[in-house]
Amino acid sequence: MTRHDTEATVFIIDDDASVRRSLSRLVREGGHAVETFGSAEDFLTALPTLGARPACALIDLQMPGLGGLELQEILMARACPCSIVFMSGNGSIEATVQAMRGGAITFLTKPIHDEDLLAAIAEGLDHHRRRLSASLQAEDIRRRIATLSDRERETMAWVITGALNKQIADRLDIAERTVKAHRSRVMEKMGVASVAELVRLCDAAGFSEAV
Repeated sequence: MTRHDTEATVFIIDDDASVRRSLSRLVREGGHAVETFGSAEDFLTALPTLGARPACALIDLQMPGLGGLELQEILMARACPCSIVFMSGNGSIEATVQAMRGGAITFLTKPIHDEDLLAAIAEGLDHHRRRLSASLQAEDIRRRIATLSDRERETMAWVITGALNKQIADRLDIAERTVKAHRSRVMEKMGVASVAELVRLCDAAGFSEAV
């Protein structure tokens, strides 16, 4: 009996109904939940309600209306988009290169071998899980940063450059003991015990150091 990954979903976007049926059956047999769409437009309409679960989209390169590469461009402009695996019966080298540069996991040529498809899906879901985890971590760090006062944020921006308390005091034109107090509160609010750890969190959240 196949164990289903109830957390993750595989989306199949292809204008050929017979392809959607055969791929859907294979994906389910591979242990994944699946949803199918006959066009890129239908997929984009449904996407806002799909939630932030791990996902991989199997996208046909050439479809009436919005094509696969155009759909990829729209998805990649969104925060933490699902992973993309392209499928095509006659994809050009130029299209393949564009798809991969755009962040696609891989480009599969129809007819697709079952093992290749399932391997690409597994890689895509694993990749999206890591992106979601990193996104959630960055969001949590930004919430911690939001609890800092303006002066504490200024102090932190200098601390992560490796500046000493005396140097920070000179830069901010405040007493060294005040810097020590700000620094202590920064470490406490950010939940770290070392500057190295603070630097890692700031990097993850995109917090810039002082210049």
